[in-house]
Amino acid sequence: MSHRIHTGIPELDSRLGGGLLPGTLTVVLGATGIGKTQLGIQFLDQGRRQEGERGILFDMTSRGDSQSHEDYAARLCDWTLSEFRPDDPHPPESVWDRGQSRRDVCRMFRDAARRVSFEDLNEDQRREWQADINRRLEQTIRFFYGNFVQGVRRCLIDGVEPVGRASDSFQFETFEYIYHQILRKDADWVARDLFRARFREQSPQVEAHMYAHQDVGCLMLCTSHEVMLDDLIERPIETGDVLSNANTIILMGKTRSGNRTGRGLYVAKHRGSACEESIWPYRIDGARGLVSEG
Repeated sequence: MSHRIHTGIPELDSRLGGGLLPGTLTVVLGATGIGKTQLGIQFLDQGRRQEGERGILFDMTSRGDSQSHEDYAARLCDWTLSEFRPDDPHPPESVWDRGQSRRDVCRMFRDAARRVSFEDLNEDQRREWQADINRRLEQTIRFFYGNFVQGVRRCLIDGVEPVGRASDSFQFETFEYIYHQILRKDADWVARDLFRARFREQSPQVEAHMYAHQDVGCLMLCTSHEVMLDDLIERPIETGDVLSNANTIILMGKTRSGNRTGRGLYVAKHRGSACEESIWPYRIDGARGLVSEG
């Protein structure tokens, strides 16, 4: 495998010194409709060419509005997404069967229709919501682990909404668990969390399906209140904000030149690697996704 993870957008890879670094978190921040999801789908599809497997999508949207993943995947990549449904019965040992475990997308909170901030909930609602999250985490482990043992080496987290404080968001809290307890954990320890008391009887299969979590790249799409790229560049990062822990931060926003507006992308942070500091003007092509403007 290459020491860089390509995004599927050559102009972006060149600004990242050749691509993203494996085993790290990349956050893409921008307003609704700026092109984040198209970028994410292109990133997942690139896995087919680079690792031999497309990446997987974990959708954290909780209000029922569509992110258009299926439409973008079909139009940009000729890709029909297969869905893992957390409420369906999925015995842990089914991860060894590619036909049952290899799924493209999981929507953890489909039809939940709940707000993302704990401050909007009373104490009873918060306990109920937390219990619901805990119930879904077991199948979340099953989704990620089942794909990683089948060769997937990149994932996209989408649907993260803006909140006043990151510490109040159940989405950020859930992501912290996923990132540290699944994505950045040794494969055999993830298997222990999945199989629990049955781990010993499954250990031969676990050993036969080991993978290096250091090879897994994670791209997280976060919606911002800010629309203009200049405002995003000036945005302060609060302590505990997911941005403060990201290896790479990509900002996407509207630009203005005279009486014309456009779209611009800026790599605000790329720890451990040189990156291009200029703003990349881009447009969204219906058949190709993000392409250079002009």
